[in-house]
Amino acid sequence: MTEFFEVVERDGPARRGELRLDQCLITPAVADDVLVDAGDLWSADRDVPEGDSDEVTILPHRGFPPGTADEVVDAFAPSYPDVSYPSAAVIDPRTADDHGADVYILSTAQGVVGHASAFREAIKRVRAGIPDDTGLCLSGVATPANVALLAWAGVDLVDATRAKIAGSRGQYLTPSGSYGLDDLTELPCPCPACARSVDEFDRAACIDHNVATLRAELATVRQRIRDGRLRELLGGRCRHTAWVAAALRESEAHPGYLEERTPVFRRSDILASSDDVLNRVEITRYADRLAERYECRFRRPAVLLPCSARKPYSESQSHRQFRDVIQYRAHRVAISSPIGVVPQELECTYPAQHYDTPVTGRWSPNEVTLIGEQLGAFLATHDYPRIIAHMPPGGYREVVEHAVGVADVDVTYTVEDHPTVEASLSNLAAALDGELAYSRYDRRQHTIRAIADYQFGPGAAAALFPSFDVEAPYPKHRVLGPDGAHLATMVPEYGLLALTLAGARQWVAADLEVRRVTIDDFVPHGDVLAPGILDASADIRVGDEVVVEGPSAFGIGRACMHGRAMVESTRGVAVDLRHSEEL
Repeated sequence: MTEFFEVVERDGPARRGELRLDQCLITPAVADDVLVDAGDLWSADRDVPEGDSDEVTILPHRGFPPGTADEVVDAFAPSYPDVSYPSAAVIDPRTADDHGADVYILSTAQGVVGHASAFREAIKRVRAGIPDDTGLCLSGVATPANVALLAWAGVDLVDATRAKIAGSRGQYLTPSGSYGLDDLTELPCPCPACARSVDEFDRAACIDHNVATLRAELATVRQRIRDGRLRELLGGRCRHTAWVAAALRESEAHPGYLEERTPVFRRSDILASSDDVLNRVEITRYADRLAERYECRFRRPAVLLPCSARKPYSESQSHRQFRDVIQYRAHRVAISSPIGVVPQELECTYPAQHYDTPVTGRWSPNEVTLIGEQLGAFLATHDYPRIIAHMPPGGYREVVEHAVGVADVDVTYTVEDHPTVEASLSNLAAALDGELAYSRYDRRQHTIRAIADYQFGPGAAAALFPSFDVEAPYPKHRVLGPDGAHLATMVPEYGLLALTLAGARQWVAADLEVRRVTIDDFVPHGDVLAPGILDASADIRVGDEVVVEGPSAFGIGRACMHGRAMVESTRGVAVDLRHSEEL
């Protein structure tokens, strides 16, 4: 593999990369200048693997300068003795394999774009077959309205063919759809092609506009990838194009491909502006982990509370009022859309404090049903002595009532009008009269154990930290072993644990599945690059804690790639190494 394409940033399946030609092209991008015209394919005599027939065509990029690097020649010499520059491979989903190219062009693109399930399946198959750090190109399909979806799915390169054809037919393209030239009364675009009156705007200008708009949309996409917010952009774009909405829903309904590439936390907030967000990987992953891994250790009544605009909830004015009344005599459980059920121990854990939602007081039927089912399962699983719902009338009350039907439990309601009015708070205080408060020691212990289970798997806390103490105020807890050794730190920005070397050694020694990255015989300092990795656990996700092991070194850090990408990639940062030691 040569070094002409490199992924430099990831946002789920979407990647921002560099295609290094005579000039560096930042992807995802329009690559008309470097792609070979479809009618001008070039190939050399080669041995085609059995079963591939002739459906794989290898062709050079015209933009690659020949004869510039001996290693490039050596890489391609066995099959292409006359080729002295990198190549692209034309493939279909049946022949998706590592053919030694830097870029792979999907020959069936025009047959799958526009068909939601076919598009999902084609992208999944191709990405499973080609190395992770190679570019994927779809030719003849990109428009300003669909290119955000293409990039979100993992496409790195497109061409402007479809945009040009549309312009030649008098179709004026925008990210929100298209217009016929005869239907335009003004030009809603500031590009140079639109710097004229509608009467002077002809089809040649329409072609220029369409291409400029496609490039502008890709610039927006690249910025959104850098911000970790491409899914939010796509959530708006899909409102204007039916097949884009269908492809988004189809992909999130079959999330295996997405889940592998979705990080365990992001820097940016999730915008919950529609019901579609309920199917996002981050939301469903949280719900699954809560159901499978969380254990309530508080033997106190549960108080169900509404969420707050401010995150984490405990810092909001309303929740401070609730806390003053509850005084640690009950287990606080917040209810929110789209997150669902948020026990107080996980209020900082991604995505519980990393979302924003329009506050109307009204819940959709989908929200009531889905989150009511989650709450019902939660209440049925954890044996609370009593359940108190301090919920306002409306959507929150509907969720609780649905949960009561699921769990078959009794609930005491304490809100008369609004949760923070004096009468409601008095009712809450009366409902907790006689209950004993739990200690700060218990709060700290239970918080660390809940996060450890959520992060590392069911029962992980008992195996990883069989005995420990906690110092420093919440949410900056430090986990100390019986001998005073620093084992882990709670990172308040995303509510997970960052292990030290001592903590990593306890992880390896415990009876737990460890996410491992095996490296060659060297001692890393700083980042661990993909070329030095020999193997990695398949279940590693971006942001996971990973143990780095090799003949000469041991370390702990955060994954910057998913596990399969670490093994397949020949360049790029794989692990942000926090601590390491020479063996």
